[in-house]
Amino acid sequence: MSLAVSYSQFGSPDVLNVIDVDEPHAGAGQVRVAVRAAGLNAYDYKVRRGGYVSDHALPSGQGAEFAGVVDEVGEGVDDLSPGDEVLGYTSFAAQAEFVVVRAANVAPKPAGLDWAVAGGIGLVANAARRSTDSLALTADDTVVVTAAAGGVGLLAAQFALATGATVVGTASEAHHELLRSLGATPVAYGAGELERLRDAAPQGYTAMLDNAGPESVRIGIELGIEPSRINSIVDFDTAGISNVGGGRRSRAELEEFARQAATGELVFPILATFPLARVADAYRRFEERSGLGKIVLTLP
Repeated sequence: MSLAVSYSQFGSPDVLNVIDVDEPHAGAGQVRVAVRAAGLNAYDYKVRRGGYVSDHALPSGQGAEFAGVVDEVGEGVDDLSPGDEVLGYTSFAAQAEFVVVRAANVAPKPAGLDWAVAGGIGLVANAARRSTDSLALTADDTVVVTAAAGGVGLLAAQFALATGATVVGTASEAHHELLRSLGATPVAYGAGELERLRDAAPQGYTAMLDNAGPESVRIGIELGIEPSRINSIVDFDTAGISNVGGGRRSRAELEEFARQAATGELVFPILATFPLARVADAYRRFEERSGLGKIVLTLP
């Protein structure tokens, strides 16, 4: 037997349990990974609350990203071996002692990369990469990134900066120094945000990467940004904007995210780590939406 996070009814973090399950084993084309870290994402709790995915079956496991050590290799896998340190992705199963996935779903973990970073970067980096790429930014763009100190927003700001674009990011004042250190211009959100954004870029804006919601998108339109140049991963109702988020995950992309994090090309702070047994506490902290950085479950 092994341990895994599970829930049998929709609801708050109180419905989460760590239960004994049959120990999984690698089949053909698969590897089994002994998990060392598993990231928390908003998608997890949106599904767990109920109604977000209409046909989501219960009981359910939880978690979509992990890092750990390969300890079983299935038939036909010749590029991975027991003992290899990897990070990877799955569906509703990452928060467990063991994860079995297709070999193509894992990438090598750089030796110097922290386990928590490796276990938490994959999904938010994928969403940030897809959303940033959707706008085909160049050095001629001035882009506002909303919630720029959030999990996706912080990486989106960095990917946008890498295109040569001028980046203005909205965030609480506590996180302004970090944004400045990355090369972005920080602006406090809340009352008066529209005027502060105008002051931060008198030349005007050409694009928006929204990670906050309809009110931020409305401000973007008031700033004169064409709706077709606004991408939101939160607002799915405003007409004319795009909603490109995560998708098209691959080993090659995951390996590149890990490399960039290991070398410091991507700044990816960890807010807190919790042991698997305290998964409910981890999600209570996560759903408070306070603090800078990722929350990750860790296993010995």
